[in-house]
Amino acid sequence: MHKITINGAALAYDEAGTGTPVVLLHAGIADRRMWRGVLPALAARHRVIALDLRGYGDSELPATPFAHHDDVAGLLDALDIPRAALVGCSFGGSVAIDTALAHPDRVTALALFGTAVSGNEWSEEANDLWDDLVGEVDPDDFTAGAAGEVRFWVVGPARQPSDVDSDLIAFAQEMDKRALAAELALGAVEVGELTPPAIDRLGELRVPVLVTAGAADVPDIRRLADRIAAEVPDAVRLPDVPDAGHLLPLERPEPVNAAVLDFLS
Repeated sequence: MHKITINGAALAYDEAGTGTPVVLLHAGIADRRMWRGVLPALAARHRVIALDLRGYGDSELPATPFAHHDDVAGLLDALDIPRAALVGCSFGGSVAIDTALAHPDRVTALALFGTAVSGNEWSEEANDLWDDLVGEVDPDDFTAGAAGEVRFWVVGPARQPSDVDSDLIAFAQEMDKRALAAELALGAVEVGELTPPAIDRLGELRVPVLVTAGAADVPDIRRLADRIAAEVPDAVRLPDVPDAGHLLPLERPEPVNAAVLDFLS
């Protein structure tokens, strides 16, 4: 692990490989460790940096205003990287898209897995699924909260926990407990958002975009992938990956590695 000061905060990251730069941005229920099956494979051809977003994992959270997309640009500045490809999952994908819109000269390509998009509103179907699968959870109980989020996101509505590797579930819950604490702390800090948000600006993206999702992910996420593919001028929509939930790069790193390496070749 390395640490580097970006916009007044010490952010943690892992780095491996040489070649054209690639930055990995984690899901909001995880941290940089979710890329453990991806970073080594991509590092065979690229300089790969897996970042803990501010407040998550081992990164700090000073009580000063910031924006995640500005932190990504700041990371590139600090590491003397003019431009990089961004690979994001879930919230990390949203940060990647926002970075490409806010700092278009710094991003060469986007690879998005189960991505969120800033400004998107969840459907009633998604809210009903949450109620059916999880229900009400005490926000102060991080253990119960992580168990609920992992049931909803990592297992997904079409699978049972017994269908998913127990070690994966345990690791996801451990990461998510830390992420829930990060989200609570972030609630006390002024976090800048992209204005206007990305959901109605996808057509402004002028870089190649690869997008896919896990076939067991919630329907809203798979529909977002369809929308990105339809609205981004240079987008490729890969088929959903079978038997994979929201943390697709963690659960099924092999197809993710193959897709990214081919996309960036």
